[in-house]
Amino acid sequence: LFFLLMPRTIHKTEQPVVLEGYQAVLKPSKFGYSLAALVDQSMVDVLEDDRVESLKWAESKLKNPKRSTLKPEPWEEVTEGQYKVKFSWNEEARPPVVDTEGTIIADDNTPMYAGSRVKLAFYQKPYILRDGVTYGTSLKLVGVQLVSLNTAAGVDTGDMSTEDVAALFGKTEGFKASEPNVTSTVTIPDGDEDDF
Repeated sequence: LFFLLMPRTIHKTEQPVVLEGYQAVLKPSKFGYSLAALVDQSMVDVLEDDRVESLKWAESKLKNPKRSTLKPEPWEEVTEGQYKVKFSWNEEARPPVVDTEGTIIADDNTPMYAGSRVKLAFYQKPYILRDGVTYGTSLKLVGVQLVSLNTAAGVDTGDMSTEDVAALFGKTEGFKASEPNVTSTVTIPDGDEDDF
């Protein structure tokens, strides 16, 4: 597998995204380092446009374009408008992982598991396999900002704002501070009056 050089566009998730599935971000598994997260349709739209340019460039370098094999895009739709993006790397290409103040997270035991929220910076890179006919694009992580942890004990939100907390839960039916709808939990069946 060799990668080709071309100008890079760094993509950034403006809002935190959720880690999904098995993670090996700070400490490698037996398969090395990996991160998988969910991104929305707007990010995939940008990546699709970017992929067109990357593939054009790769196609110009193929030995035999008519016999070439294009690999699928490096994201996969998991639910309507939600896509899983996967990254993997080795020790030499390890992206920095920082906290919300930009401080490097040095503790490999920080529990960055599925459900944790992060911001990602990455680029899409064209590749051609050594066979000279198989090609595609992959996503390469530039950096990760850990926004909140999801551990077995719960979510460590640090000092999240009320907007962040509200966004964490989303909207649901029920109690509204602006319109409290108090319902009584005491019911008195008809005809049962106290005879005292």
